[in-house]
Amino acid sequence: MTEFLSKPIPRAQCADAVLMIRPAAFDYNPETAVTNSLQQLPPVAGAHAHNDLARAEFQYLVNALESEGITVCAIDDTPTPAKPDAVFPNNWVSFHADGTVVLYPMHAANRRLERRREVVDAAAEQSGFPIKRILDLSSHELAGECLEGTGSLVLDHENRVAYAAVSPRTHPAVVEEWCREMEYRPVIFAAMDRGGAPIYHTNVLMCIGERFAVIGSAAIAEGDRSRVLEQLRATGREIVEIGHDEIEHFAGNMLELASWDEALGDCRVLVMSASARQSLKPEAFVRLSACTDGVVAVPVPTIEQLGGGSVRCMLAEIFLPA
Repeated sequence: MTEFLSKPIPRAQCADAVLMIRPAAFDYNPETAVTNSLQQLPPVAGAHAHNDLARAEFQYLVNALESEGITVCAIDDTPTPAKPDAVFPNNWVSFHADGTVVLYPMHAANRRLERRREVVDAAAEQSGFPIKRILDLSSHELAGECLEGTGSLVLDHENRVAYAAVSPRTHPAVVEEWCREMEYRPVIFAAMDRGGAPIYHTNVLMCIGERFAVIGSAAIAEGDRSRVLEQLRATGREIVEIGHDEIEHFAGNMLELASWDEALGDCRVLVMSASARQSLKPEAFVRLSACTDGVVAVPVPTIEQLGGGSVRCMLAEIFLPA
């Protein structure tokens, strides 16, 4: 039998508010490309053009979320110092229903500039999030031990389980510390891309919603695969498999959010990129659609190509107290 922590605290799987950072200097980041095989060099240089395109994609996502009743705290990045990946705030901060804010150790030095208290305070003020504790793990950077937020961690909040694929951006010791502090149980495993390199973030191959789990199990090391799948199946969620082709089109990089609808009442919205939607096999999409109340697919091709991340990476969930 798969064991969970005793007397799990009921909590919502899906947040109804998110932090998003409007980019001011978006561009291809050579520092992160060392560990992210999904980043692609732009065909021509032109940072201003890249940032303009990224800002348009950003606003398209903001509009789509707000039209679904999701609360979006959209905060402008500062143009200096340049932060090419600021559009991905979920890697450096997370907001939890007990009032905890976690700050994370980042692998690339130029991404550490994104970690700003004024952003945390602005998000808390806009959303009404009560900051009761700040858990700052950033000192692990001094030892080269990283944990890049909900990129590194895919969280089953209902059962207090944290899934983490080991990579240069996800160190097991920091995963263990996070789990001790937040009272989750770690499920740590190895996962490789098509070329045999560690997959840089867990949320590239995995997504957990209220009634489903998307998993690229073929990418998980053979010795770890059955353990991860057993843990997921024990939750009773619908398991939807994706392969390397779908992973490379960011089909694992999706997020389910909570909303309210006059007809449906409390409802769930699954958010993904247009690229992810197009890559999903019809049978997989039908199964996913049956497990949620709505699907939103937004094109973010510039952000995906140059940044090597997608819609889920652009959203830092804000879990407000019940």
